[in-house]
Amino acid sequence: MRPACSASVPTASTTRPARDYEPGTNVLVTTWRTVTGWVLVRDALTIGPANGPDPVTPHSRPPYDDDADHFFVRTVECLEGHVDVELICEPAFDYGRTPASWSFVDDRQHVADGTGAGMTVRLRSDMAMGIEGNRIRGRRRLKSGHGVYCVLSWADQLATPGSYDEARECIDHTTSYWRNWLASARIPDHRWRDALQRSAIAVKGLTYMPTGATVAALTTSLPETPGGERNWDYRFTWMRDSSFTMQALHYLNLDWEADEFMQFVADIEPNHDGTLQIMYGIDGRRDLTEKTRDELSGYGGARPVRVGNSAYSQKQNDVFGAVLDSVLLHTRRSQRMPKRLWPIVTSQADAAEKVWRNPDQGIWEARGEPQHYVSSKLMCWLAMDRASRLAEIRGHPDSAKRWAQAAKDVHDDILTHGVRDDGVLRQHYDTDALDASTLLAVLYNFLPPSDERMRKTVEAIAKDLTEDGFVLRYRTDETDDGLSGKEGSFLICSFWLVSALTATGEVERGIELMERLLKVGSPLGLFAEEFEVKTGRHLGNFPQAFSHLALIQAASRIVLAERLAEVS
Repeated sequence: MRPACSASVPTASTTRPARDYEPGTNVLVTTWRTVTGWVLVRDALTIGPANGPDPVTPHSRPPYDDDADHFFVRTVECLEGHVDVELICEPAFDYGRTPASWSFVDDRQHVADGTGAGMTVRLRSDMAMGIEGNRIRGRRRLKSGHGVYCVLSWADQLATPGSYDEARECIDHTTSYWRNWLASARIPDHRWRDALQRSAIAVKGLTYMPTGATVAALTTSLPETPGGERNWDYRFTWMRDSSFTMQALHYLNLDWEADEFMQFVADIEPNHDGTLQIMYGIDGRRDLTEKTRDELSGYGGARPVRVGNSAYSQKQNDVFGAVLDSVLLHTRRSQRMPKRLWPIVTSQADAAEKVWRNPDQGIWEARGEPQHYVSSKLMCWLAMDRASRLAEIRGHPDSAKRWAQAAKDVHDDILTHGVRDDGVLRQHYDTDALDASTLLAVLYNFLPPSDERMRKTVEAIAKDLTEDGFVLRYRTDETDDGLSGKEGSFLICSFWLVSALTATGEVERGIELMERLLKVGSPLGLFAEEFEVKTGRHLGNFPQAFSHLALIQAASRIVLAERLAEVS
């Protein structure tokens, strides 16, 4: 449903809408002004009281008091004057291949079902509608104080709110849910409080409640290179995100969400050798076969449009460290380690010990030849270091000793082969090129922050791997990633640099970069995967969980540094 001007007034006379979230929520509020009046639009994927098991998305996690309604609800209220509003709904199923076939459910033409590709959605509104081919449309003139609503439902039995008041009640309950949830989080009283709150809400919104998994992004094929081929499907959960997810959730005091995610990790099916894939479907699916939709043109003409992600079958040796670091973080926080997690510890540590000497595709899932990436070796070191600590907690001294020795072997190998002559960590053993992933050496305390190799690595990346201060993953002309075209700066890498600068004592420089990063967020405070410096626009899939998790980590480090400075 969208506001429209009266027929006698050009559309151009309508001002640009103002859009924001209701404070502390994921409820979107848009205000429109036309030459005849003002309207307020509220949009929400609504959350309501749970009424038993959910047949639409069966849960493997314990039920909670509230759950998804499986509605998209929109209300429009005229605040002043009068405004013509128009409702248009034209869904296309199976990625645009199957247009909807509409039929009315009631005699008054207020309820209609749209069907295609074996799916049916229901549209209900308090304005009468008409079917025009594959779309359905309605129109109403609203006067001051009056409102209308529409709801798109995929709920069980296609249930919907039956009136404007019920629709408002759904949104109001959703608003209360989000504010009550946020009240349970620990958000420091700091000038970046709003950014931390929005990131927390974004990460929660990217969490699939039935399993506890966090989706990397809600979109597929938004291009990393405008008009290019760097277009990926990110609607999955990556195991490498687990460590940063645990750090962020526990820092924010969101222990329930942290435990839900760890239970998802415990539930997923490993490979035949006991290792975990680098990524899974948010329902735990293992097969993420990648296909292209060649009949579709992506955003700005970028092709191909991809469904699925072939990286799921790649060998990426960093996954072991991320998982085991998250297990250690969660164990220390909860002061217990569930018995069901111990087999994951042993299988991942043993796998890291077997493969750390082998080349792989690296953290960035390069589609070129496998290499001895420093960050992959680093994460294997992390896996065995964390496994050794967990073995001590569990009372397995022999395993602790074996994994500690293996961690030392990797540590020594990296310092022998992974450091350039000038003391800077290199991308992989056969190059002197830089890679932002080596900042993880600072973040995971591979060496003390005061170590000159850590300082030199941070300085080299800040100086030679940035565009206008924003960090690139790597320079595409120096890296065989199997693709063509240049990409934007990676926001997660820029937030990593904030954390690394802070860890190495350059707090003021970290604050300066953090302030710049916060200014380039979207008008709604959200971050994509990349930022194109020359145009000031975001690139890649959106919103990106990894970017927001790194934001939380960077902010937390600076907040702690400032607090310590106040008491010193």
